[in-house]
Amino acid sequence: MKWLKIRTLLLLSAIFRVILIVYGEWQDTHMEVRYTDVDYLVFSDAASLMANGESPYKRTTYRYSPLLAFLLTPNSFIHRSWGKFIFSAADLFVGSFIQYILKKREVPEDMCLYSVMVWLLNPFTFTIGTRGNCEPIVCAMILWIIICLINGNIVQAAFWYGLVVHFRIYPIIYALPIVLVLDPHSFQSGQKPCLVNWKSSQDNASHGRKEVSEVYGVLTALKTIFTRGRIMFAMVSGSVFMLCTGLFFYLYRWEFLNEALLYHLTRTDPRHNFSIYFYHIYLHVEHEFSVVEKLISFLPQLIVQLVLIIRFAQDLPFCLFLQTVAFVAFNKVITAQYFVWFFCLLPLILPWSKMKLKWEGLSCVLLWMGAQTHWLLWGYLLEFKGKNVFLQLWLAGLVFLAANSFLLIMFIRHHKYSPVFKQLARATSGNRDKSE
Repeated sequence: MKWLKIRTLLLLSAIFRVILIVYGEWQDTHMEVRYTDVDYLVFSDAASLMANGESPYKRTTYRYSPLLAFLLTPNSFIHRSWGKFIFSAADLFVGSFIQYILKKREVPEDMCLYSVMVWLLNPFTFTIGTRGNCEPIVCAMILWIIICLINGNIVQAAFWYGLVVHFRIYPIIYALPIVLVLDPHSFQSGQKPCLVNWKSSQDNASHGRKEVSEVYGVLTALKTIFTRGRIMFAMVSGSVFMLCTGLFFYLYRWEFLNEALLYHLTRTDPRHNFSIYFYHIYLHVEHEFSVVEKLISFLPQLIVQLVLIIRFAQDLPFCLFLQTVAFVAFNKVITAQYFVWFFCLLPLILPWSKMKLKWEGLSCVLLWMGAQTHWLLWGYLLEFKGKNVFLQLWLAGLVFLAANSFLLIMFIRHHKYSPVFKQLARATSGNRDKSE
């Protein structure tokens, strides 16, 4: 596709998103079914309260950082679609960041373009921002953290990581792989880390897997865990998180802490959603779950997360992608907007996949969409037709979990393992041994 350049793609994507935002305003005014996401109305109400000097948590169901409400305060005095433009701009930044990361790793131009198109031309992703969902901001910050790391800017990466965990708690799952990737063999004082480029990873995929497993074993990582880079990352990110949390706790007290942070750790939702836990929660809705009962559902997530981190941490984008898919699949509550969390990481791993679109790739897409459509069918019968199909809906959730698990296996089996960073110290010592 030599006729299509990345700048042209970004420009066309921006125009298309503006058209969707304008169309959304028309649909909201003239049609019974609104285009705008109901969460956007919550964001806007909270922003309006903040603009008037009141607590955004006076708006029921607002369970986000006050930073989000602050970003949307111009909704009250510029235009109600201000936030949609902010979210869509973040959506475009994600596309630009994907292209930057892949170019830094010397991925061929055409492959770069196709990968960016997977994000920018995905119907799910371009409707998320234009309908008023804030997830593109989180996706942009996560990709920016990866960019900071590959450029050797540990302090900047730590700042944004602390901020994004405050903004949306789920990126806390990325802490351990980021700490592990800040290895002293790759990040040395005063030197920019060297990247493993796409071509060399294709030539030495099997060798790279063996070498990394030898150098970055769990025991080795634990022995060298307290390095300058890791301590700096932990201190800066922790300080930013605590500063933001402390500031807003001072302003809004326990209301902020309960709604923006603690709620997400112990959340139980009896309404139907993709999670396999919803039916059990629904059946025991009148029973007050203990904190232990609420937290025990994290156990499957924790086990899967640790296994993936131990095995794939040095291939950072791939590790983050697998972590996110697994985290969403095993979560207590799953809504469609959560899928964008791993959609933004998918383009970063496609150049290293041996999966062919014609057969395996298409089969995976159809399986995932089929399992989701199957669930939505039962959800429609329950919500709009009033049918008692709770059991069938729960079984459909099990099928959706199985589909996500199968996709994880397929991605792992067809992925060419490639560490992001070269091991400078090891290479230097190897050359020294040869010369002696």
